[in-house]
Amino acid sequence: MNAYLLLKSVHIVSSVLMVGTGLGSAFYMFFTNRSGNVAAQAVVSRLVVRADWWFTTPCVIIQPISGIALAHMAGWSPTTPWLALSIGLYALAGACWLPVVWLQLRMAAMARDAHAAQGALPKRYARYARRWEALGYPAFIAMAVTYYLMVNKPALWGG
Repeated sequence: MNAYLLLKSVHIVSSVLMVGTGLGSAFYMFFTNRSGNVAAQAVVSRLVVRADWWFTTPCVIIQPISGIALAHMAGWSPTTPWLALSIGLYALAGACWLPVVWLQLRMAAMARDAHAAQGALPKRYARYARRWEALGYPAFIAMAVTYYLMVNKPALWGG
């Protein structure tokens, strides 16, 4: 296997881990938040934070490094329309993900404390959950479109 194909494999696997972890975490957090079960919310929110640190964060770092290297090796300019749009969408997803990480940390702490006190979650938890969810939709759509662009490399404007 040559260096390009090895790097491409790393890029693909890290993208699958990144988006897959995000989608799985979103699924469990979304439904657990609607359960009203504070114990479940404490466990799931803690594990979602852990998944972000263990899987999403390394992949978020690997993606641009491997992507830039692949583009360079293939001779694609960053201004190639499908690539430029992919980079912009990745940046959009990242701009959504950073506040999501902050929200997840706060939600996990609130759920942990409420569970330990055998009490209810503060109203702020629901506000944070709505913001967390609202940021997830554009991030996921941006990544889905990025997958399309990466696979199909369509001729867009001027291309």
